Amino acid sequence: MKILKDKLAIDFMGKRHLAAMLSGLMLVVSIGALTVNGLNFGIDFTGGTLIEVGYPQAVDLENVRSALAGADFEQAQAQHFGSSRDVLIRIAPQAGKQSAQLSEDALAALRQQDASVEMRRVEFVGPQVGEELTEQGGLAMIYALIGILIYIMVRFQWRFAPGAVVALIHDVLIIMGIFALFQLDFDLTVLAALLAVIGYSLNDTIVVFDRIRENFRKLRKRTPVQVINTSLNQTLSRTLMTSITTLLVLLSLFVFGGKVIHSFSLALMLGVLVGTYSSIYVASPVALALGVSKEDLIPVKKEGDEGEGSSA
Repeated sequence: MKILKDKLAIDFMGKRHLAAMLSGLMLVVSIGALTVNGLNFGIDFTGGTLIEVGYPQAVDLENVRSALAGADFEQAQAQHFGSSRDVLIRIAPQAGKQSAQLSEDALAALRQQDASVEMRRVEFVGPQVGEELTEQGGLAMIYALIGILIYIMVRFQWRFAPGAVVALIHDVLIIMGIFALFQLDFDLTVLAALLAVIGYSLNDTIVVFDRIRENFRKLRKRTPVQVINTSLNQTLSRTLMTSITTLLVLLSLFVFGGKVIHSFSLALMLGVLVGTYSSIYVASPVALALGVSKEDLIPVKKEGDEGEGSSA
């Protein structure tokens, strides 16, 4: 079978030890931030007060947030609900204040800015709901990782599976560590973004693994390091184009989508960057360290089979 000359010859695996040190440093910082600072959970997890107010005309959310911040509700979340005249406000619990008192104080702050504002409804989200969401969110991620481990083992070879899972854990921990380090709001939208990052990173890793498997069958005279380097170079243009176009969309969401989805779009942008890095410098090196070789991926030729050994 004719093998085309590789257009790129970047020695990715030659720098895998430096990449391992960089990943180790990022993981240490992330775990340290999670341990010391913890995540800044939003009202979805901590419980709190949900207030719906109405205005006679369209209202600017920045004005609503500034009025709430002036009344010591700096962390309050405000978003339009149904129309530009309706606003949904989420307020985290405060020590020594009941939910009713918080809603009254918030409404008083808004009426100082605009006396025509009307209270539509007030709801209290108990901490028990937050605990359930935290537990279920964590379980969802664990189940996803277990399913991915089984899927990679069945589709490829068992030596690839740990690399894919380690890469995903690496990505999730670093993103959570950044949110903990800078105390960014961590709510259900960020949890959804983390699950989306798992899917994105896994897709990129599977593309690389598929090319590695194909090249192990084609380039039988090359060493595993050479085969993996060739595969990464061949998929690099696809990886970069996918990452850049995805980042452009997410950047637009971050800039123009409003404060409500800032955390969501930021988590996804971080996920694209870290996921692209991990598919090259985490997943593949782990498979290499576990001793993946052509013998693991070339089908055993059975008696009566024709041409199986050369199939791609």
